[in-house]
Amino acid sequence: MSRFCLPRDIYHGKGCLEELKNLKGKKAILVVGGGSMKRQGFLDRAVTYLKEAGMEVQLFEGVEPDPSVETVMKGAEAMRAFEPDWIVAMGGGSPIDAAKAMWAFYEYPDVTFEDLCIPFNFPELRQKAKFAAIPSTSGTATEVTAFSVITNYQTGVKYPLADFNITPDVAIVDPDLVAGLPVKQVAYTGMDALTHAIEAYVSTLNGPFTDPLALQAIEMVLDYLPGSYKCDMVAREQMHYAQCLAGMAFSNALLGIVHSMAHALGAVYDTPHGVANAILLPTVMEYNAPFTGDKYKYIAKAMGVEGVENMTQEEYRKAAVDAVKKLSSDVGIPANLKEIAKEEDVQFLSESAYADACRPGNPRDTSVEEIAALYRSLM
Repeated sequence: MSRFCLPRDIYHGKGCLEELKNLKGKKAILVVGGGSMKRQGFLDRAVTYLKEAGMEVQLFEGVEPDPSVETVMKGAEAMRAFEPDWIVAMGGGSPIDAAKAMWAFYEYPDVTFEDLCIPFNFPELRQKAKFAAIPSTSGTATEVTAFSVITNYQTGVKYPLADFNITPDVAIVDPDLVAGLPVKQVAYTGMDALTHAIEAYVSTLNGPFTDPLALQAIEMVLDYLPGSYKCDMVAREQMHYAQCLAGMAFSNALLGIVHSMAHALGAVYDTPHGVANAILLPTVMEYNAPFTGDKYKYIAKAMGVEGVENMTQEEYRKAAVDAVKKLSSDVGIPANLKEIAKEEDVQFLSESAYADACRPGNPRDTSVEEIAALYRSLM
């Protein structure tokens, strides 16, 4: 048996941030990151809308990129003192991911981080609060997923927490929030979205509910990421929706070793997640190809490759990989890990990637040694 889980409500379209005024509750804690939402005025607007909903509002600010266990614990402590019935997280993947983990520790103070690291082992949430997520980047799609990535800096490991309990109740996908994204961030998050869609499509848990979402997301990323990178606001709006579709797919189909390897790189070198994914994706696609049936034919089609029906299996697999490489190059992503990873770290990286919760979704069974070979091939 499989399960397909999404937020109850997904609001989308320019200006839909205003839907916050329709939430029903008494207290809301608003979790945000480093300050871009405040500088652009969106934080003040969100606070105003929540107050119009009749709620007392408290801020928890300063969630760092790659949020730490310590930040999660501080946030949970603030929630226990304030006792909100709505947790509202706004920003990139980091504040939303952090708020998801805070939610568990708010409702269950005695749960341990080690408990939550076991996939699909969260206690039953919504005993004290509901959750609304508002993304300000077009990549992680954490506003619609059952995932949260938290870093333990003491062990140097990123932990992808997974449980349908942390799928938000409400997602507000407002393209106004991404209009001012720097082009590098557009590129990084856009390639993250493409990786989500491709890994979900070939995952061991893909199915009839996730495949259409994944393919639509792949097609939209091809169509709109280059324009979004060039500051075309129509394209940027569509990319915001594309990444959300990719999130719906991978939240239910899971991911693979591109993400496992990227999580390890991010924890050791602080590499932007989308950059790591984009560099790794073509190489892992080549590695996985013999175990994907005719999937790459449809990926190639979605990536705009012409004449796919007349190609051999080997040809359309190569065409799919080449199309990904070209898109990545077009938005300025490095082609390899030469400036990022070090040979002396490969064993630790490979062991971390192998232990990562995303690995079982990979279509090809793998080993620490094979993962190490993939890293080295890009160094």
